[in-house]
Amino acid sequence: MNNAVFSRPNDRRFLALFFPWLPVERLRLTRGHLFADNAGVPFAIVEKVKGALRLYAVDQEAARLGIERDMTLADARARVPRLDAYEYTPHDDHLWLERLADGCARYTPWVMLDAPDGLVLDVTGCTHLFGGEAQLCDDVTARFERLGVVTRHALAANPDAARALARYHSVGASEDEAVRRLPVAALGLDEEATTALKRAGLKTIGDVATRQLSAIAARFGTDAATQVRRIMGEADSPLTPRLVRQPLSVERRFAEPVAKTAFALTILGELAGEAMAVLEQRHEGGRRFEARFFRTDGLVQRLSVETGQPSRDIDAVMRLFRERIDALSDPIDPGFGFDLIRLGIPVAERLDAAQLKLEGGTVAEAELTQLIDRLSTRLGRNRVRRFAPRDRHLPEQAELMLPAMEPAPADTWSTPEQGEPPLRPIHLFDPPQPIDPVVSVPPDGPPRQFRWRRTLHEIARVEGPERIAPPWWTSRQAPTRDYYRVEDRRGRRFWIFRRGLYDEIEKPEWFIHGVFA
Repeated sequence: MNNAVFSRPNDRRFLALFFPWLPVERLRLTRGHLFADNAGVPFAIVEKVKGALRLYAVDQEAARLGIERDMTLADARARVPRLDAYEYTPHDDHLWLERLADGCARYTPWVMLDAPDGLVLDVTGCTHLFGGEAQLCDDVTARFERLGVVTRHALAANPDAARALARYHSVGASEDEAVRRLPVAALGLDEEATTALKRAGLKTIGDVATRQLSAIAARFGTDAATQVRRIMGEADSPLTPRLVRQPLSVERRFAEPVAKTAFALTILGELAGEAMAVLEQRHEGGRRFEARFFRTDGLVQRLSVETGQPSRDIDAVMRLFRERIDALSDPIDPGFGFDLIRLGIPVAERLDAAQLKLEGGTVAEAELTQLIDRLSTRLGRNRVRRFAPRDRHLPEQAELMLPAMEPAPADTWSTPEQGEPPLRPIHLFDPPQPIDPVVSVPPDGPPRQFRWRRTLHEIARVEGPERIAPPWWTSRQAPTRDYYRVEDRRGRRFWIFRRGLYDEIEKPEWFIHGVFA
């Protein structure tokens, strides 16, 4: 197993992790019931390539029996008839890689995915917290070993060199020498470019690096020259961390793992108290709270809750966390215990002291906000919604439904003056319902009667028209609408409109858009 650690003081340091058996290990650890009755039976993960089932990955037992990746399933079973096969699910493998990356957040906030089977950690300035580079690497591999994950690692001054050293075996007196001895496949180029380099007699990265890079770029492409410069540390590599460092984060580490979830929640409450004290000094309140429970085997349990208003109420936040735990289909499993608990507040807003009203209005609003928070936490963020106004002149677009926990937009509902009838009905039909026939005053006058749902309505009073033109920036050719508020002889009030003017279309159509209560 090639685990390389090259020390170079006062430089940036990157730790690359390579998981050679990631798909099969993920299947064993997350779907162990599949292997309950056939332990020890070799298996492979297959994918369909051009109509044929080919092996994407094999387990250690199948590899020992001579089964290799890219073989057809038929050829593999001809050699090993008892070979089991499971479907390749790249999405599940990616989620598993993200879970492994979450566990590495205990070492550094700068964790990058090296899909499909690797991670890159920027550990610059972090190694001394674990006793040095060698001790940090030992801690990483020990945690993954307890989980049952095989890991190869390498430390280097740039991420490309680290990932290449982790994936390909190479030794040397220094990092530069070890990188130069790597095969050209470690450059990560496509198969055609790699084959061309080998045919030209360039077997190792050192062979390529000794040539003029302008000639390499001209013959093998600019990607080859760029990758050589990156792996030799002569050019920067673009890196995108998975997680942005949170503005406020508090944590608690334990010398002995915490094996009880109840005690872990108690510690989380203490961390919430520390975070709320900081928020109070900043005159802020949290809107989103994220808790992470780091297990000793490297996995992480994540919980997040939101509040509709900025909050520094410790009891309310902990109540939401308990609601979230009760709603989980898979409760928090401490495994071998938690050795680190972290609470982050990625979203916070201004929160000043509020004066309570004598009649208890503020208290009632606070109780309603807490009820919305609890329902949204238990049922789901998008299950509890509310209507909000939107600045659109088309009636069917004048409102939208938002999660009740989101802040209200700047637009406000228009309210009629005292004694004035509403301009819009509360009940709108979506889509508007056609009415026919309509008798109106020609050519563009108000309607006199209409038939809707097999009932004839004779109009006694009418107000309008209110002309609403279509949005010119989206549907220039849409017909104009003329809306009328009408009341029939029985006192029922409707909101109807004519779609199109007589000089726009040959035969305008009539619709009922709403009913006034």
